[in-house]
Amino acid sequence: MGSKRRHWASAAAPLALALLAAGCTSSAGAEPKAAPSTSTSAARSVARVCANPPAGPATAPAGAVTVDPAKVGDLAAKTKNSPPNTTFWLRPGKHRLDPDRYAQVIPKKGDRYLGAPGAVLDGRKKNQYAFAGTAPDVTIRYLTVQGFVAPPDEGVVNHDSADGWVIEHTTIQNNSGAGLMAGARQQVRANCLRDNGQYGMNAYKATGRISGLVVEDNEIVGNNTGDWERKRKGCGCTGGIKFWDVNGADVRGNWVHDNRGTGLWADTNNNDFLIENNVIEANDGAALIYEISYNAVIRNNTIRRNNWVEGRRAAEKGDSFPFATIYLSESGGEPRIRARTDKIEIYRNVLEDNWSGITLWENADRFCNSPANTSSGDCTLLVKDTKRCAKPAIAKAPLYSDCRWKTQRVDIHDNRFVLDKSVLKCTQKCDRMALLANYGTYPDWSPYKGERVADAITTKQHNRWHDNVYIGPWKFVAEDTSRVLDFGQWQTAPYQQDTGSTLDLKAGG
Repeated sequence: MGSKRRHWASAAAPLALALLAAGCTSSAGAEPKAAPSTSTSAARSVARVCANPPAGPATAPAGAVTVDPAKVGDLAAKTKNSPPNTTFWLRPGKHRLDPDRYAQVIPKKGDRYLGAPGAVLDGRKKNQYAFAGTAPDVTIRYLTVQGFVAPPDEGVVNHDSADGWVIEHTTIQNNSGAGLMAGARQQVRANCLRDNGQYGMNAYKATGRISGLVVEDNEIVGNNTGDWERKRKGCGCTGGIKFWDVNGADVRGNWVHDNRGTGLWADTNNNDFLIENNVIEANDGAALIYEISYNAVIRNNTIRRNNWVEGRRAAEKGDSFPFATIYLSESGGEPRIRARTDKIEIYRNVLEDNWSGITLWENADRFCNSPANTSSGDCTLLVKDTKRCAKPAIAKAPLYSDCRWKTQRVDIHDNRFVLDKSVLKCTQKCDRMALLANYGTYPDWSPYKGERVADAITTKQHNRWHDNVYIGPWKFVAEDTSRVLDFGQWQTAPYQQDTGSTLDLKAGG
């Protein structure tokens, strides 16, 4: 893990907005305006999961083992002494594990844990993990899990990233580390992932790839209370949810808001994502980062008031990089990698009063085997042996192309971008769309020096904006940070972007 991108400024305290009440009891705010007439997008309503969690069964289901909160360690002991495929019903009250830091519940295959109304599993800031082990197909429903102190990068629920778990109608809150880890075929539905120290969920598996992940109808709020980007400057180790090396994920219908840092962040060789029908708002950093990853559909999302803290901090420091609310870094469509699409398609989204819009970026010095690759040891999904990406072979086909994560085949269309600078209270650097790369310089054997990558991302890699609606004083950045364009320059040669799009400068402040 570790540093994975051109890192933005560290996050400050979560943004307080008049349209959002404190914590999970806030509403989604006023509905944004409709999307372009060619679009079917509409503002999303959100379920306030944290404020109104559904109640579990008030009596034990037939055949269930009843767990007594008055007996410390009862849940772990009864799990150990029961066969696989047992259902456990946790009575109302605060359940505790033994006080040893490593005391934890180790489920068996097919075990099911159901919380009665008011059932809480509390780590009391003593236990590191709640549910761990490698048993597949475990189910957890209607339970509150809180007060555990997992170390950084580790998680409290499904600590060992076992496969096939189902976590539903559960509140995972006020833990250190990640509230939840993920395994293959995991289903995370209608949960409250709130105020955890590092991540709401860390979709990371130490061995093997995660596939078939479903994240649906959750509220993901207030995570990264430990402000880890400040503690480990440039670590790339936070987010409402962080995804690593996930091959196939559906992320839909979630309310992702008020997280310290990025809302959703896919980092390092992710592929085949569908991100739709989410409301992503008021996160300190970007709403979405998709980094050194492949093939995704991002559609029908309502994205508003993100990146006010990190974007403003960078601007105040004089940083000219276009920090955006959707940030694609060395990510693109790749037909040779199997997925539901061979592009990154961003369409029918409403983006309203965020700090800037969409940035497509490629670091010319970041490629397999380069010392500048902060994802050290990782290579593209097209090259299995990183050592092959070396002089002289890297300068010729196919390695010249395959050793580099490329921002390519990105199709941005039928979105509505609304910007009112009086709402953001900004005068500059909050109003940009961007398509750019740096000047390649490093290492000395790099075949990507100079403007090669900047020219490629801008004119040769099939990145295209078209048929969008812009409301407000938008500017556009192409090739490098010094080239700031107006709408007419952006639409004409050599860039020829946003064919069929419209711009209304007067509206939106």
